[in-house]
Amino acid sequence: MSQHADGPHGPDPDRSGAHRAHPGDRPFPLGHQGPSRPPAGRPEVPPGWRPPFPLPPRPPQQMPVPVPGPGEPRGILWAFVPFITFGYGTPFSFLYASVRRGSWSLGTSAAGYGLGTVSAVTMMQTGEPALMMFGFFLTMMLWIAGTVHSFAVRPSVFPRTAPPNRYNQHAVNVAKYRRTLRQEARVLAAEDPALAHELRIGRPDLPRAYDDGGLIDVNHAPAEAIAALPGMTPELVERIVVRRDEQGTFVSAEELGVDADLPPDIVPQIAEYAIFLP
Repeated sequence: MSQHADGPHGPDPDRSGAHRAHPGDRPFPLGHQGPSRPPAGRPEVPPGWRPPFPLPPRPPQQMPVPVPGPGEPRGILWAFVPFITFGYGTPFSFLYASVRRGSWSLGTSAAGYGLGTVSAVTMMQTGEPALMMFGFFLTMMLWIAGTVHSFAVRPSVFPRTAPPNRYNQHAVNVAKYRRTLRQEARVLAAEDPALAHELRIGRPDLPRAYDDGGLIDVNHAPAEAIAALPGMTPELVERIVVRRDEQGTFVSAEELGVDADLPPDIVPQIAEYAIFLP
């Protein structure tokens, strides 16, 4: 019994000239359909293209916190008086320190330096070579000793002032910086409201990259964001949202206070942080 040329199960691919598929001949892994092609008439998407997406929120800018250090040194000029005057001004500088600090020991030092200075000057004016030489050496000793003594007692005569609270000063600087950011954002919103909406000024509930200094857009922000305004209570927030839905947008904090019947004392606080975009 002869077999058909087409084989027992249909046409033989070897005989028909068709290439027999082998697992190693697959250009893509099993189950992969190959590169997808757009339907006819639709333009191809350029490689590397991605759909637009909102920018990730930028971390808030913070000024570096300074490290508190010691106070500024004082009394440098006072300590140099004995050195500059060759020791002749030492009694007067220590007398000033005694009065300043109310110290009897400094007063005694001033008297001792004064007596030594008078003795040295008297010896040098006697005309005797030995006494003149001794007076000269005594003057040199008083000059060196007075200078060293002045620098030694300077911290007690002129103690370092308590350094200012730099952490509090840093907080003040940050608050002023945030106020500047709010002013810049208000100017930008007044000049280009569309750009302000695109930058999401006053919308802390949305991801954004622009730092507006903490503004809240009362006309578009949700109730959770409006609740962050100063003096807000759940009742006042609900009242603002209801008035906004019924009457439309507000134009100023004063109008908001009148239409929503807000307490007058919180309106100036709200005006500092609220913005009213059309």
